[in-house]
Amino acid sequence: MAHIIVFGNEKGGSGKSTTCMHVATALVRMGFTVGGLDLDLRQRSFGRYVENRRVFLGREGLDLPVPDYRPLPELPPDAIPEGENAMDYRISSLVAELSGHDFIVIDCPGSHTRGAQVAHSLADTLVTPLNDSFIDFDLLARIDPETLKVQGPSIYSEMVWSARQLRARAGLKPIDWIVLRNRMGAQQMHNKRKVGAALEELSRRIGFRVAAGFSERVIFRELFPRGLTLLDLKDIGIENLNMSNIAARQELRELVKELNLPGVEVNF
Repeated sequence: MAHIIVFGNEKGGSGKSTTCMHVATALVRMGFTVGGLDLDLRQRSFGRYVENRRVFLGREGLDLPVPDYRPLPELPPDAIPEGENAMDYRISSLVAELSGHDFIVIDCPGSHTRGAQVAHSLADTLVTPLNDSFIDFDLLARIDPETLKVQGPSIYSEMVWSARQLRARAGLKPIDWIVLRNRMGAQQMHNKRKVGAALEELSRRIGFRVAAGFSERVIFRELFPRGLTLLDLKDIGIENLNMSNIAARQELRELVKELNLPGVEVNF
């Protein structure tokens, strides 16, 4: 069975789709087969990213690896078994189709939906990108406004806990949960230390690993319309990478290493 990697939280603008696309593309470039689905049925950022890639490669005559992205199937009511939830069945049907791949990546919406709940219960690896601020931290836990001490888990952490309980009852292995600190700026070091300390405290209480994600870089916004990633730049003729691009590529390398995926030895 494929190893399922879910990218999720309940807040938009954290870099989920960018992270999802870069991890998926890194894996296919390393020779793994990767299926993909996007459960953000309104924005479909990950799906559009892959579609942009296919269009660009076709227009330029380039042969670069592409994740096997498939849209969630539209099923007529009579195709849903009696007593089954329609969304559950649509997701499980597509996951079953993709189960022969080495990995399946699932991009979740930045909101609480039935589809996101199902995806989290399927996750072997859960990646939760957060902007490095207490605004995003509030998604994981409530904190005392004076002492900044963690008071207890918040809404998203409770959903992950429910997914873990479902997996335990089904006899599945525990979720490996990684929280990524995205968009960490060079400034505001005092705030960065406070967020880092709160995350470390919370990680021990509710069981996730903390890892560095992507810094804020213009290159990510420039790559999306062509469906490209940091790993594709030399393939489109950019031989001399600037320091920002080199640093971003290193961030991706360290991220994929930190995910500790089965059978993956990072070689880019």
